[in-house]
Amino acid sequence: MSLNRSEQMVHDYLLKCPEERRHWQELVKREAAGHADLHAAAVNLERELWRYFRERAEVVEPFRSFARREGGARTSMRGLAELLLRLWVPPVAKPGAARPPS
Repeated sequence: MSLNRSEQMVHDYLLKCPEERRHWQELVKREAAGHADLHAAAVNLERELWRYFRERAEVVEPFRSFARREGGARTSMRGLAELLLRLWVPPVAKPGAARPPS
């Protein structure tokens, strides 16, 4: 999966900051549990990730420099939202899927 520069920056930041990562892991899991459709969860997470990016751009490098350099134009965080769902939400078995023999 390919992430844009903004998404990659958030992803790298979450990898470096365990407390932030734990917060997002819980948020991603809650969002997924609240939706039967993971696409709907990704839409909501995408909005939250963009808010997070803007908030971080006010106080933390490298977000601040990036925002100064690139401006405040809205950037999609959908790819990152989908990646986090894949990484942190266990796959759901599809109805009728073959089960291994007992």
